[in-house]
Amino acid sequence: MLKILIPTLMLIPTAWGAPAKWLWPTTLAHSLIIALISLTWLKNMSETGWSSLGLYMATDPLSTPLLVLTCWLLPLMILASQNHTALEPLNRQRMYITLLTSLQFFLILAFSATEVIMFYVMFEATLIPTLIIITRWGNQTERLNAGIYFLFYTLAGSLPLLVALLLLQNSTGTLSLFTLQFSDPLLLTSYADKLWWAGCLLAFLVKMPLYGVHLWLPKAHVEAPVAGSMILAAVLLKLGGYGMMRIVVMLDPLTKDLSYPFIIFALWGVIMTGSICLRQTDLKSLIAYSSVSHMGLVVGGILIQTPWGFSGALILMIAHGLTSSALFCLANTNYERTHSRTMLLARGLQMVLPLMTAWWFIASLANLALPPLPNLMGELMIITSLFSWSWWTLVLTGAGTLIPASYSLYMFLMPQRGPIPAHMMALDPSHSREHLLMALHLLPLALLMLKPELIWGWMY
Repeated sequence: MLKILIPTLMLIPTAWGAPAKWLWPTTLAHSLIIALISLTWLKNMSETGWSSLGLYMATDPLSTPLLVLTCWLLPLMILASQNHTALEPLNRQRMYITLLTSLQFFLILAFSATEVIMFYVMFEATLIPTLIIITRWGNQTERLNAGIYFLFYTLAGSLPLLVALLLLQNSTGTLSLFTLQFSDPLLLTSYADKLWWAGCLLAFLVKMPLYGVHLWLPKAHVEAPVAGSMILAAVLLKLGGYGMMRIVVMLDPLTKDLSYPFIIFALWGVIMTGSICLRQTDLKSLIAYSSVSHMGLVVGGILIQTPWGFSGALILMIAHGLTSSALFCLANTNYERTHSRTMLLARGLQMVLPLMTAWWFIASLANLALPPLPNLMGELMIITSLFSWSWWTLVLTGAGTLIPASYSLYMFLMPQRGPIPAHMMALDPSHSREHLLMALHLLPLALLMLKPELIWGWMY
């Protein structure tokens, strides 16, 4: 673990020490090397489960794909942010890179923690850099409001979790993930135990976010700069799913009775947020709501607790991380040229930037789960496991796969086709930096089709 953590920490002195001309190239090269070294974790996913064992940190087939995704995303965020921070004072650029690095550091510690309290502390620590990125570098005046929503939703959800974990420590005597799964099953019968169950899951359901407590997400996404949106969509939402998978194992006798309303909320949310997407005018808002829709499926897959549901949830989380991050990058390239996120104001971009349209097309197809891509594999596994649990869910999940097809096509056709408006005359051409950025998002997604066992968790 230290061979990743120490270079990640050394990115901070690199960002502050590098001369202005070399700031972005050196930090990009440094973070790319870290991302490539992190791929070695995929080789060690041993059949015993845990590997890279340390006293406080270890990896297993559930955390490894998420760790690699975290490391992979930092160079991409640096690539994406280079243009829109270029006009800022140099110290602010350095601070921006420092915040992104600290976010990666906390995320690695969160995903590899073997102690649940350490996971909780790092889960909360990721709030601080994200909040600063949203409120300081956001695009619009609403950014402070969005930051407050983001902070208070997450804090209000996660404080009961701390109490719940301390109670668990009291009753079992340990919070280590190695030993918790072997501890005696808890006899949970009273009303207080039911409250404890809700406290354990609430923080993660808000972070996912479950429909009903999802309002912070579109606000935070729309106001955040491109790197903020990328890390939020690709990794921070996955913290919720990861935490649920870890903790739901311990809540055994209660989950099968108490999870009904949450599964219904999640699946209803898939349809509702999909329908909201159909009438969005703001491009980033549409992509943000589509994230809520996909995460609803993940919540359903985790809460029914079958091996297929767990695997499908992990596959969909990884695939969605790469896809939605790519979509936010594309939305940002449009925004940098047209200075507006309203889809009606930017039409006919296919004529002006044909290669960008090709990237839009591939990313939109990934978003609507085109057959060979891992997105479909995850969705199908979740839908199958939900169907075997109760065949009524097919009505909800069926609609939940049709609606994304409609809004993905709407999102693709609106800005790309049609007549070019008169106000869009002098547009910058697309840069090779942007094409590299899109390739580094969509190539891993395509390559995962060839070796899906890297991301299907405990299935083998």
